[in-house]
Amino acid sequence: MLDEFLHGPRIAYFSMEIALHSDIRTYSGGLGILAGDTLRSAADLEIPLVAVTLVSREGYFRQEIDARGRQVEHPDSWQPQEWATSLGAKVAVTIEGRTVWIGCWLYVLKGHMNGRQPILLLDTDLDENDPGDRQITHHLYGGDDAYRLKQEIVLGIGGIRILQALGFEIREYHMNEGHSALLALELLRRYAYTEEDIRPGESLYDIPRVRDLCVFTTHTPVEAGHDKFGYDLVQRILGDFVDLTTLKRLAGEAQLNMTRLALNLSEYVNGVAKRHAEISRQMFPGYRVHAVTNGVHPYTWTAKSFVTLYNRHLPGWCHEPELLVRAECCIADAAIWEAHEQAKAALIETVRTRCGIELKGDLPILGFARRMTAYKRPDLLFSDLVRLKAIARQWPLQIVLAGKSHPRDAAGKQLIELLHRHVWELSAAIPLAFVPNYDMDVALQMVSGVDVWVNTPLRPQEASGTSGMKAAFNGVPSLSVLDGWWIEGCIEGITGWAIGDKAEAANGGDAQALYDKLEQVVLPLYHQSRSGWIAVMKGAISKNASFFNSHRMMRRYAAEAYIR
Repeated sequence: MLDEFLHGPRIAYFSMEIALHSDIRTYSGGLGILAGDTLRSAADLEIPLVAVTLVSREGYFRQEIDARGRQVEHPDSWQPQEWATSLGAKVAVTIEGRTVWIGCWLYVLKGHMNGRQPILLLDTDLDENDPGDRQITHHLYGGDDAYRLKQEIVLGIGGIRILQALGFEIREYHMNEGHSALLALELLRRYAYTEEDIRPGESLYDIPRVRDLCVFTTHTPVEAGHDKFGYDLVQRILGDFVDLTTLKRLAGEAQLNMTRLALNLSEYVNGVAKRHAEISRQMFPGYRVHAVTNGVHPYTWTAKSFVTLYNRHLPGWCHEPELLVRAECCIADAAIWEAHEQAKAALIETVRTRCGIELKGDLPILGFARRMTAYKRPDLLFSDLVRLKAIARQWPLQIVLAGKSHPRDAAGKQLIELLHRHVWELSAAIPLAFVPNYDMDVALQMVSGVDVWVNTPLRPQEASGTSGMKAAFNGVPSLSVLDGWWIEGCIEGITGWAIGDKAEAANGGDAQALYDKLEQVVLPLYHQSRSGWIAVMKGAISKNASFFNSHRMMRRYAAEAYIR
């Protein structure tokens, strides 16, 4: 099975998490979903990649909501042998002075067309390892800084070694976020000069050669979101892997900053939206940061009813999503509405069975689903319950929510509890449901079944966001703060609507702007003009889905990052 992937050079794509399938628990949220879409489009376009990630046997967590509306985390394990093939190769890394062996599983991702991509799932749960070391690859984003650093050693250093042991020919290494940046240190060691070749004052390492091999995509516009490790911890766990003076020059004097390490050792660096690239250049002055705006995989994030519709009217759209620009003129309003009603009925049934709440098909549903954390502001819609109820009396509406908070994010977990209080407080005025255990399956039902996709992040903390892109493939317009991708995607009243403007100073007025737009524009259009509403649905498809897809994104990566 592996042999078919060993003929010719490949791009090695490293990501801490990758969403391969809803039942394979190797993802937690947006970063993993994007990685999965990247690989699905690479398969469809037959771009030769090989992905490296962790097996994450215990997954992220399964979310339960208790009687008080609090998030309860449960293990969410999966069995790799049910989905992947164990490979015989093993490599070793040194962690805390111990030899830690790493094996791997091969998962073959099959594209919607005929392409196939190999995914390597690194695993330390081997008999050769100490009990503690066997758990390094168990929990996605679990544990403390020491546990995270061990995982990143396995991912970056172990990942390069397993690729070599398996016989892959790698032309470039693409780091999806900074978690895998230690792979650059392994490359430095691989391309170190001998003592005889070094002149006084010269570096021991061939840094330009390493840079030429590396591509780095940064996703985080907030300084606190970048992984950093104290050098005392680094030396205790990693040891003197490379010269400490060189490491500090590349990764920061005070701490090992994984993002800075990746920036200094990558020839091509990009942010995930135009605005995010600007923010990244401000955060890290002196670096050239390109902008490749994210996209989503067309087939994966389109409901069956719309797949059938596009296949009938726009054949080939899956491979050439730009064909969706013709949706406005080539698909009848009635056909768009019928496809939407089917998707909406599926969501209503899911809400009924999982939440015990009856929604109505003839009333608009607002959807909000993402990682529950403070900067996403999931509570913004509920800032003024009196006004929200007044709007609902004039223009009846329904709301569906979903999302997980990181187990150590106390503020995020409090937001989930707060949202459930709003569910109860508003029950007489507004049907409102919180769907537990948000995953890929729930996400598809929500982005296709709601009528409006709401997004309310604090500017400029949304690097890109992709849920609104998924909604667009299903004719669902966005009502969103102008941040991330929506700055590029919003054509007011055509593809959706903006909340406020794009200035950071506007954050304080977003609640009123949201209520105003709902009361004066969005809800009246839905209730009073079916044709006007469908025109916006078509605008979302033809102007957003046709562009904000991972096929376009991967063609950009291939042309600008991989072929240099």
